[in-house]
Amino acid sequence: MTKDDGIRDMLRGLPVFAGPLAEFDPAAAPAEPEELFVDWLGEAIEAGVHEPHAMTVATVDSDGAPSARILILKDFTSEGWWFAGTTTSVKGRELAGNPRAALLFFWGAQGRQVRIRGSVELAGPGIRAADFTARPLEGRVAGLHGRQSQPLADLADIHTTAEESRARLEADPGLVPDNWGLYCLSATEVEFWQADPDRRHTRLRYLRAHAGSPWRSELLWP
Repeated sequence: MTKDDGIRDMLRGLPVFAGPLAEFDPAAAPAEPEELFVDWLGEAIEAGVHEPHAMTVATVDSDGAPSARILILKDFTSEGWWFAGTTTSVKGRELAGNPRAALLFFWGAQGRQVRIRGSVELAGPGIRAADFTARPLEGRVAGLHGRQSQPLADLADIHTTAEESRARLEADPGLVPDNWGLYCLSATEVEFWQADPDRRHTRLRYLRAHAGSPWRSELLWP
């Protein structure tokens, strides 16, 4: 047996959606996805899902090559889904060039995914500053250096820079870096995916032409 065969057999032997899974009746779903998202997020929290506010954020560069990373949902309002990061990071630069993104929430213990696509806007300076100053100290320390995704010569440089940033923040608690970004994704597509152990998954997709226009919904084949 080759190494590749061993990995394949190991992966095939892993359980998938062994349950118990959450239940979902799309016939009882609301007319708009925002209400259903809040319901599912609340159920994930109540079920004890680890970090239920973690989501994959996918962007594309100028050549159309995608990149993805896990971020924390900062807020959910009538405007959309909010997340933060520096405008000079890879995601910040890609969003500046192509302000569209996809989000993915995966709550594996419940067999649920929520897939979201739409346009992204950078919040105004005052809102970004308020978001940064509301972060815990270590979060502000990490956000102050402004070097995310740049090459790193030595791991020790992280600790040195962190101590310098902490000292700056202790001297000036209201300090906000110019490149701090707070983004809001306004969805045009939201899909709710409920797993079934027999692979007869339930998929409900909401669509609209643009922000503010009415939603329509449809079922999808698994």
